[in-house]
Parts: sequence; C-alpha cells; structure tokens
Amino acid sequence: MKTLDLNLLPQLQVLLELRNVSKAAERLRLSQPATSAALARLRRHFDDELLVRNGRKYILTPFAQSLVPLVDEAMVHVQRATLVRSGFDATTSEREFAIAASDYAAALIVGPLHKILREEAPSVTVDIVPMTGLHGTMADYSKLDLLVGPTGYKMEGETKQLFRDSFVAIMDAANPVVQLPGITLQDLVTVPHAVGYFGEGISTPADKLFESRGVRRRVAAVVAGFLSLPLLVAGTDLVALVPRMLAARAQRGANIEVLEFEAELEASLVEALYWHPSRTEDPANVWLRSVVQRACSQLHQLFPVSTHPQLIAQHAS
Repeated sequence: MKTLDLNLLPQLQVLLELRNVSKAAERLRLSQPATSAALARLRRHFDDELLVRNGRKYILTPFAQSLVPLVDEAMVHVQRATLVRSGFDATTSEREFAIAASDYAAALIVGPLHKILREEAPSVTVDIVPMTGLHGTMADYSKLDLLVGPTGYKMEGETKQLFRDSFVAIMDAANPVVQLPGITLQDLVTVPHAVGYFGEGISTPADKLFESRGVRRRVAAVVAGFLSLPLLVAGTDLVALVPRMLAARAQRGANIEVLEFEAELEASLVEALYWHPSRTEDPANVWLRSVVQRACSQLHQLFPVSTHPQLIAQHAS
C-alpha cells in the first residue's frame, strides 16, 4: 500500500475508461499537466505503459485491459467505505446518486421519482444515466448506485422486481392496418416496421415474439431504444412494437392507435432493480431502493392505455 498513493485510483479508473489524458483531466476536474503526471506515476508503479498511441488515438495495453475490472471493483469498495454512514437522513442529506436506466424506464419513472424526492428529500440529487456502454456486470457499479433493467439478460448483482409491462403494436390512426376486419400476426409482417436496437445479439421480447412464430418483419427503420418509436409511426405507414405504458405516454401527444395481442401472443417485459451486493445494508442505498420501488408502484395508474377494440391474433378467425 505504501508504494501507491490511493488518490491515484480514481484517476486510473478514468484514464482506463476514456483512454485520453485531456478528456480524463476534464472529467476529474484537474489540469492536463496534473493528469499527465498521474499517468506517469502509474506507469512507473505498474512498470507498464498502460496507454499507448495507435494512430491518432490511444489504446490500452494488454496489462491495462486486465486492470479495468479490478480497478472498477476496487472503486466500488472504496466508495462504500467512504460513503456509508451509521444512518441516513434523506430530509437533510445532499447526497448525489446515479441510476442507470434504459430510455423506456427513465421516461416512466423520472416523474414519480422526482415528486417523491421533492417532498421527502429536497436536497438529494438523483442522476438518471443511460445504459449505453454498460453490460450489467459488477464493474458497472463502480459508477452507479442502482441499475434499472430488464430481467432475463444475466445482469449481475442483487435484484428485486420493479414492474411488469407487455408489448403492444402502435401505428398512426390513419394506418390501413387499423381498418382490417381481423388483424393477425401475418398482417403485421406485411407492413414496414420500426424497431429498437439494444446491442449486438440482444433480442427484445418483441423480437422473440416473431422469431418464435417463424415469421420475419419487414424492417424499414432502426433506432436506439424504444423511446423514439412512437415518433416514427406518427404520420407514417410504419408499425412498431413497444411496451404498453410507453404507448400510453405517447398517446398523449400523437394520434396513435394501440393494438393489443391475444393472450397466446403476449410478450412480457419485466423491469428489475439491480445493485452491488456490498451495498445491500447501506442505509442510503436501502432508502434509494425504496424510493424507486414506490415510484414504480404508481406507473400503471399514471399511464393507462386506450387500446383498439380488436386484438391481434395468431391466425385469422
């Protein structure tokens, strides 16, 4: 321990993440010379270059790549040791928390979460950060207090279910599909679709619905996440599958029809709360989890959906 100043640990983490001294200095709120000096000390300590130039960019050495998960895990425990108190008083705390969530989950929970914070913890700050670049591993918790994400994707950490949603089909109210006497899954695959993308090899419950029936959609537009899909279908002939509460939110500002599926075609989405096991008994994290759970308990009342009277069936009746 005497051979390394532990103040260099957060600097090492940021340098390994950003792979750029100038950007790391900005993130750390240090001068560039100070950050360069920190990198030089780290190189001497590890007897490794850590960052090496590759063209106009820097890349991590193999040794530096092996350090990434170790440093992230170490930072989790350092933060726990420095932030945990014997108690936590939300009414007076000025703590800043970070929660990672998808665009869909964030769009639903920010409103009720903000209301609870305003009433019970006026000086507490909760930043909702995107899931971009996160993989649901223990290393992610070095920068997060909580993660809100879907079940079924092998995300690590302690977990508790938050809410359940199901997928519906959305389209512009003038879309000819709405006027069909009996809409089937086959009818849906004959029209162009807008779909959400979440990363290489990641299939959503909506994707799996078509895959399990052996049918392929005609994909005309691909966007990151679910949130912008209602904007794409409004005023176009596109169809999209989105969680029903997101559809309800979109109906407030657009002339969109929402069609539900028959029970045998239901595609469910379960969102859960994830956190590092070392924070299970942390009073501040316990409080934050309870607040998120209370916010999510209101969602089905806050986002009622108006659906088209007919259901999408697997086969024509």
